[in-house]
Amino acid sequence: MQSPSETPDQTDSARLNQSCACITLDRPAVTRELAHQLGDEATDLLSSEVWRQFFSDVTLFLAPQDLAQMQAMVQALETAATLPSYREKVLSWAPATAQLDPGPVGAFMGYDFHLGKDGPRLIEINTNAGGAFLNAILARAQRQCCGGTTSESGNADFEGAVIRQFESEWRAQRGHGRPERIAIIDEQPEQQYLYPEFRLAQQVMQRAGIDALILSPEDLHYEDGVLYGNGKRIDLVYNRLVDFGLEAPEHAALRSAWLEEAAVITPNPRTHALFADKRNLALLSDPTTLMDWGLSAENTELLRLSIPRTLQVNASNGEDLWQQRRQWFFKPVAGHGSKGVYKGSKLTKSTFTRILENDYVAQAFVPPSERLVMVDGEREMLKVDVRLYTYRGNLLLAAARLYRGQTTNFRTPGGGFAPVLIK
Repeated sequence: MQSPSETPDQTDSARLNQSCACITLDRPAVTRELAHQLGDEATDLLSSEVWRQFFSDVTLFLAPQDLAQMQAMVQALETAATLPSYREKVLSWAPATAQLDPGPVGAFMGYDFHLGKDGPRLIEINTNAGGAFLNAILARAQRQCCGGTTSESGNADFEGAVIRQFESEWRAQRGHGRPERIAIIDEQPEQQYLYPEFRLAQQVMQRAGIDALILSPEDLHYEDGVLYGNGKRIDLVYNRLVDFGLEAPEHAALRSAWLEEAAVITPNPRTHALFADKRNLALLSDPTTLMDWGLSAENTELLRLSIPRTLQVNASNGEDLWQQRRQWFFKPVAGHGSKGVYKGSKLTKSTFTRILENDYVAQAFVPPSERLVMVDGEREMLKVDVRLYTYRGNLLLAAARLYRGQTTNFRTPGGGFAPVLIK
């Protein structure tokens, strides 16, 4: 029976996710596209068993009302982040590098949601969300299934939107023009799991007439107000580092370029401080505080309904959280990639003691929805989350991740990234 809060479209998409086992992924098409774009580098990638689990064979069906609600939540969150009192509070616990505001707002924001009977719930905000370039290829390699007519979720001109995003970040700091050279920066990028995505990003930029380099921080040199990478002047940095405050000694060149505004850096320490520090969710899930700070009643109510209650973990509430641990998920405030994340029902006392000794938040547990897949001829239900890639609140692309276990991963047979189709 349809619940009072569900629309026919929501019921239809949920039914398909529970019953449609169609294999929609055209793996040969993905293989051809990656081989074309990555050349010789694609050989090892495409033969890797790990990458067999990077793309799921199925799509995720999403009701248009759910996508609209997610997009409204993004707009409400980004509006809340402009409030002076909100900024004062979150910057009070941010590193010194986050106090600078040269203008850029952050490329490739990532908003992660669980889907429930009462609608989408925001689980996390990321400022260097990975996977968009790979998901753009994935979305183009899909066959029709029993779900019938559907529409893709995202910008029809993904590559154009990506370039406009970086040009906008440039103009926000420089006023006019566009960058001549962009550096994609991460630790030992060729060893990163998502290195193929860096290569795809590089090619998108080069096709738009922008020189693009893939570099590690050790390749950078800062001198006389100029950031260099392998001896070439760097205008803009597409920052994929997880040292969100650029505080590590080995990132000194990049930190100097940031503090002296010698290069445009996106995403940057300020973007992370305003959005992705998980302590912020304690504020964004507190309607009384948001109303006091001047957020509209409409946006406040939307965030109240959409963000699970979040608390900073400390000695004063530690005992209560331990007793109620099955109701909570525990996350480090500056964590990434599900590292150090614990489901309360799985916690041991010794692990909880370590949580109390570090900076953590507790988030009310919101179970993920599920998607039917076929694995070795057997029907299995995998957990699902949905990620919106956005820029200035506008949708670039939506994608799902299917997984088994406590948190998202790319080690689940039948799991991995999946395109989101509106049904």
